[in-house]
Amino acid sequence: MDLTGKSIAAAFAVLLTLGSAFAWQKPWREYPGQDNTEVPPDYNVPAEFIFARLMYPPYSGGFRGFRGGYGGDWKRGRSSWTTDYSAADRHVAVALRRLTRMHVRSVEQAVDLDDVDDVFNFPWLYAVEVGRWQLADNQVARLRDYLQRGGFFMVDDFHGTQEWATFMESMQKVFPDRPVVDIPDNDPIFHVIYDLEHRTQVPGAQYLWSGRTYERDGFSATWRGIYDDKGRLMVAICHNMDLGDAWEYADYPQYDEKFAATAFRIVSNYIEYAMTH
Repeated sequence: MDLTGKSIAAAFAVLLTLGSAFAWQKPWREYPGQDNTEVPPDYNVPAEFIFARLMYPPYSGGFRGFRGGYGGDWKRGRSSWTTDYSAADRHVAVALRRLTRMHVRSVEQAVDLDDVDDVFNFPWLYAVEVGRWQLADNQVARLRDYLQRGGFFMVDDFHGTQEWATFMESMQKVFPDRPVVDIPDNDPIFHVIYDLEHRTQVPGAQYLWSGRTYERDGFSATWRGIYDDKGRLMVAICHNMDLGDAWEYADYPQYDEKFAATAFRIVSNYIEYAMTH
């Protein structure tokens, strides 16, 4: 086979692989969220990358701020997992289209760990307000399998010691033998697109009226993670910050550009890292 023939064969193989992946993905649907936005006209156009958002059951303790879901069912939306949804997700898609060469779908995908194999269609997974989650045993096992197979998990928008404890209650079941550590400044995730030596605490929308960059007792932002045996970052933990709000409010003149710019740089780096490591 000559070079041209090999190129055609390789291109066909890539298209066949992508076509198979698209065929196994769940159909797109929109759930009632905190901030649903207009559906883009190209929402059904396939793409190489999709912003995958984790659906999860809320903490059964029901502490202040608890959202149990639409009609009491978290699988129907309007639960903690839909915070900033879908405005934040679609703003990230727009930013990635402008700032990277990734072929990004204009709408997000909600992923339920109860749907057996669906999570394995997405190399990158995002969860918000994990200080209010509570994974069931089967969901713990599936998330562990996903990460060990090469998946990447980013968590965001949870604050203080109480929410950290709730997050870790489920996360330690996922990896009881792996420590959560601070991500060192020289880690590739901070340099894969943008150099992020100078990271600042990114506040949520409450900053607009409170003037505070922190919530509860989460005075200082931390960038932590969980690594696999080969040194690959599997879980990126954004604690005491609210990147989701920064993405969502990026178009608001009242929200400081420096916070939105930092939030978009962080997520661009994290996604690029997930797709290349």
